[in-house]
Amino acid sequence: MGFRFRRSARLGPLRFHFSGSGLSSISIGGPGASLNIPVARRGGPRTTVGLPGTGLSWSLEHRSDPAPSRADRGTEAEAGGDLPNSRRLRRGQRLELQDNLLALLQERLFATAGGRRLWEEELVSRLLRDEAIGSKRAGLLALIETPEAMRAYLERSRSQSDARRRAQRCVTAFSLATKLAGERGWLS
Repeated sequence: MGFRFRRSARLGPLRFHFSGSGLSSISIGGPGASLNIPVARRGGPRTTVGLPGTGLSWSLEHRSDPAPSRADRGTEAEAGGDLPNSRRLRRGQRLELQDNLLALLQERLFATAGGRRLWEEELVSRLLRDEAIGSKRAGLLALIETPEAMRAYLERSRSQSDARRRAQRCVTAFSLATKLAGERGWLS
């Protein structure tokens, strides 16, 4: 079992908790009941109620933005609205981002003459059947084998950063596919 060092100081009814980067939270209360207010840590205020000496306690974190109920989630997704956190998207916002990324990829990559040929002539599928390309490259190419495969890959994203990362992998796969198809003379 590792050692722990608690850094805190009491000033009247307040207890100040410190971390390596400075003040992390402030507590009010004592044995049996306390309220912990975060300063430099994630989460909301936390109320803890316990039975001193027993080790039994109950803790509840208060959220500043209550989670929507199941009935509210549908209307929330339709309404859109501002993002509470730029990395977390509501379902409707995530779907809109995925659709925008898909439209952008199809417009910028596959609307070109070489890009259209990759799908129309099934050149990516031909590349996937070639054992010389290796499993790592084949896994990347499989992401863009068909428009449906690329759509399904983008739809599995869970956040804004994940959707962008997946879109970037599609761009990388497209570059690889055009390079390999060009080396074989299929795009000439």
